[in-house]
Amino acid sequence: MEEDHTFAVGQQFPDVKTFRKKIKEAAIAQHFELRIIKSDLIRYFAKCATEGCPWRIRAVKLPNVSTFTIRSLEGTHTCGKNAQNGHQQASVDWIVNLIEERLRENMNYKPKDILQDIHKEYGITIPYKQAWRAKERGLAAIYGSSEEGYCLLPAYCEQIKISNPGSIAQVFTVGADNRFQRLFISFYASIYGFLNGCLPLISIGGIPLKSKYLGTLLSATCFDADGGLFPLAFAIVDVENDESWMWFLSELHKLLEMNTQYIPQLTFLSDGQTGIVDAVKRKFPSAAHAYCMRHLTDSVNKEFKNSRLVHLLWKAAYSITTTGFKEKMAEIEEVSPEAAKWINEISPSRWAFPYFAGARFGHLSSNIEEFNKWIFEARELPIIQVMEQIHGKLIDEFGERRSKSLAWMTVLSPSAEKRIAEAVTRASPYQVLRSDDVEFEVLSSDRSDIVNIGTRCCSCRDWQFYGLPCSHAVAALLSCRKDVYEFCEPYFTVANYRSTYSEPIHPIPGKIEWSKGSEAPTEEDSRLVRPPKFRRPPGRPEKKRLCVEDVSRDKHTVHCSKCNQTGHYKTTCKTDVMNSIEQF
Repeated sequence: MEEDHTFAVGQQFPDVKTFRKKIKEAAIAQHFELRIIKSDLIRYFAKCATEGCPWRIRAVKLPNVSTFTIRSLEGTHTCGKNAQNGHQQASVDWIVNLIEERLRENMNYKPKDILQDIHKEYGITIPYKQAWRAKERGLAAIYGSSEEGYCLLPAYCEQIKISNPGSIAQVFTVGADNRFQRLFISFYASIYGFLNGCLPLISIGGIPLKSKYLGTLLSATCFDADGGLFPLAFAIVDVENDESWMWFLSELHKLLEMNTQYIPQLTFLSDGQTGIVDAVKRKFPSAAHAYCMRHLTDSVNKEFKNSRLVHLLWKAAYSITTTGFKEKMAEIEEVSPEAAKWINEISPSRWAFPYFAGARFGHLSSNIEEFNKWIFEARELPIIQVMEQIHGKLIDEFGERRSKSLAWMTVLSPSAEKRIAEAVTRASPYQVLRSDDVEFEVLSSDRSDIVNIGTRCCSCRDWQFYGLPCSHAVAALLSCRKDVYEFCEPYFTVANYRSTYSEPIHPIPGKIEWSKGSEAPTEEDSRLVRPPKFRRPPGRPEKKRLCVEDVSRDKHTVHCSKCNQTGHYKTTCKTDVMNSIEQF
């Protein structure tokens, strides 16, 4: 490392900018402060800022070229070096230059990691706020500013509709100054894929953003035939509240209404917050609405911190009968009466299979957490970059899944085929008694189940829950030489999976192309969208964080100048008070 910061007379640099960067890095790495005497485009003269230190350097530009060369280098440093102090040359601009490539590779590069890396590489500490500002400025340099992102939203939405016909992309503003309020986007390929191949099961949820102006990403995601995440629509709102959820579900309903004559019987999954529940009830009155079991069990674990309770709650949710459900709830009450009371406040018709009226096809939890992973790194970026992250991921996933499905030679998707194969294996020892054309009694070693292939149900209720024949149904179907695949829900077929990803998502041209080849923008499209008034406060959060600066700094001891004691100041000294008490 030391060799990288050694200078010599005659040493050359491509230009003055490179030389200034190198001399600054040398000063930081070798822990001395620079006092610049003269610095312009043709000459540079500086010395060590420490009084009495003889070190000097002079560099000039060569004639007719941009090259800079060192003309003289005098003395060696006699000043002391203190690696624990900060450094004047370690400016925000220098930090930005240092971390830019790292930010490109990892946009979630945290200020505390910047502090640690600079301390490790250069042996100096910098204030947390300086690292925070450097990251903000670095992200803006790479991805554009937050303000620019809002201004470009109308043009961006227009480009989505041009490059992906049939897509919906709208920005909504509020007030006379056109402050951003909401953004709604759904690509045509997603709309087509949902209506022609996905399970009629929609997860609804919100993900907080961490950019300069905050906001929340609302999303509606679905499940494909193989159980994969399938984003249908997403929005960004300035504030997440009951009104914004009502708006989002209204836009989702309009989207479906515009693209199909018959909206399928839907089931929604969510965390059960009031705003979502009311919006689903109002905009999709015939839809079923289940609470996400992952969210429910996480809440129970957070409230009562008992893993056994979580295990029993999952068992209760998967119970096939009301009797089985009540048995598990009784076990929960034995473990914790408080937890049982807490859980009973939530109607089992919202989360437990025996009481739930809608179809969930085996899914008790939403896939919002999986969608969160898609955009986790982009949450700190300007609004358009968040959209671009989702758009890019959709392009990759659609292409990859489309290609993957072409190699499938089965009737059902791999996960569904596996479930049917397991059912066939379990069905082999069963004894089947036929009552009539559609009803059968299936005997196994420890139980008896009634199967009705006309209504596609079994007393074990697995067939109704998953939408695929259970082992008892498979035994009944095979006994009368029926094709098991004909009794599977079509949502699980490879044909449906291929339909889901049959429409491609096209890339969007770069910003420089947005003004080319398009019609003149309307007054609505060309209006200037300003950022929302809500924004993250600048600087370091109030919560105390441990950083390199705190670890390396000695604790300050206060000293009283009146009584020469430690632990308090002169203004809070009680010496006079104590003397008065003693005299009294």
